[in-house]
Amino acid sequence: MTAIAKKSRKGKYKLAKTGPLMMIALPGIIYLLINNYLPMFGVFLAFKDYSYMRGIFGSKWCGLDNFEFLFATKDAWIMTRNTLLYNAAFIVLGTVCSIFLAILIYELGEKRRVKIFQGSLMLPNLLSWVVVGFIVYAFLNADTGFVNNTILKATGGAPVSWYSTPGPWPWILILVYLWKFMGTNSIIYVSTIAGIDKSIFEAAQLDGASKWKQIMLITVPMLKSTVITLTLMSIGRIFYSDFGLFYQVPQNSGRLFDVTQTIDTYVYRGLMELNDVGMSAAAALYQSLVGFILVVAANALVRKIDSENALF
Repeated sequence: MTAIAKKSRKGKYKLAKTGPLMMIALPGIIYLLINNYLPMFGVFLAFKDYSYMRGIFGSKWCGLDNFEFLFATKDAWIMTRNTLLYNAAFIVLGTVCSIFLAILIYELGEKRRVKIFQGSLMLPNLLSWVVVGFIVYAFLNADTGFVNNTILKATGGAPVSWYSTPGPWPWILILVYLWKFMGTNSIIYVSTIAGIDKSIFEAAQLDGASKWKQIMLITVPMLKSTVITLTLMSIGRIFYSDFGLFYQVPQNSGRLFDVTQTIDTYVYRGLMELNDVGMSAAAALYQSLVGFILVVAANALVRKIDSENALF
């Protein structure tokens, strides 16, 4: 009885110690279960001819027909190409610009100025894509847009019908993405730079290293592990696209589909026009599997080159 009483007392003490922490984590756990685990039942839909009357488990199996429908369209190559190339550009340019911005912010020195700049740069991330889409429209509208009526008119250029001219849109979408997310992404790098031992910079300064050499030989190499981790996480979603960026910003213009059509926008339009739930589930499963394979492959490559910076 003494051993049982001690065990019971120990269990109560442990519960009293961890109970408040579990209560704090409970909303996040519930959200994770509802948002990430319950939808896993939708994997069945990728292999079924879904019927609203019969439900998920009552619908007939159709094998790989949903996948065939997804890739039988002539737009399959276009949407896959756009999704991969845009995400590759976002990863490379986003990383370079975020590091550059983080170094500039850190070198400001004064905390008040840093907070002002960080707050200003985070503001675009708080705007919804609908708002961003209208901001871009205010600049690019053919009749009343700022670019046509101010910039091009002042330089003697001819007005451009932006929403029917595909050529400039890859650059426009990349620029909008960087404007919206660069400030937020730079915060991670700012915190990493702030964690670097200051004595290293002081020693370099005593040895005569300029500020540029300190950045290139100390700051940038110290960011390597953070860059690798964030890049691996981004590679896992390289087959996903930001739906709002590719749907709201181009204003769903049909003439721009060759440069704005991604897997996500294609699935959305397929659901709106054909109401094909099975095809949507097949696309989601395809994206998840390819993303998982890419993360494992990229991590294996990093582990082979530098095992200390691998995720697992």
